[in-house]
Amino acid sequence: MATDRRINKSKQALKDALILRMETSDFKKITITEIVQHANLNRGTFYKHYDTKEALLEELIDDVMCDLIESYRAPYLHSDALVIKELTASKIKIFEHVYSYSKFYRAIVSSNAVPGIQHKISDVFKQLSRDDMEILGTTSNVDRDFVSSYYAHALLGLILEWINSGFKYTPAYMAEQLIAIVTFPGADVKLKQG
Repeated sequence: MATDRRINKSKQALKDALILRMETSDFKKITITEIVQHANLNRGTFYKHYDTKEALLEELIDDVMCDLIESYRAPYLHSDALVIKELTASKIKIFEHVYSYSKFYRAIVSSNAVPGIQHKISDVFKQLSRDDMEILGTTSNVDRDFVSSYYAHALLGLILEWINSGFKYTPAYMAEQLIAIVTFPGADVKLKQG
């Protein structure tokens, strides 16, 4: 148990150090020495867990993407369906997720460390909405791939705008704005857990 906690603590320190370095340096120029110095660890500890700094970054991205998926699904985690018109800002967790990983998102968006990261996030959103979406009423003749792409890019655009503003607004405010956008007249969509 203590060993697992120590391993997790070391790995988290390395991830935090990488994010810190990415805020001020191009990923390609960051060295493992800089990462371990910022983490207050030694190179041996780094190599115990990772072969390269790219492997560290990949695990960090995987962690964030897993949490992103959980946050996206949080509003309907304990129910069969989510009716958008019944959604409240307190149920939306995606902005809390982005805010809790704000340093990561700021570093990733402002650097070229991970080419295609925005595309990867968009693909996650597309797959989630494709898996969970059921279009009702007059929109039933719309191709599900187009709708999922539309929602994915709209949500990503909103998140990017928030990141680029320096997180000017609270997560709660962003959730309220999202609800206002998706409940705009004519937005009659029901999400259903697959």
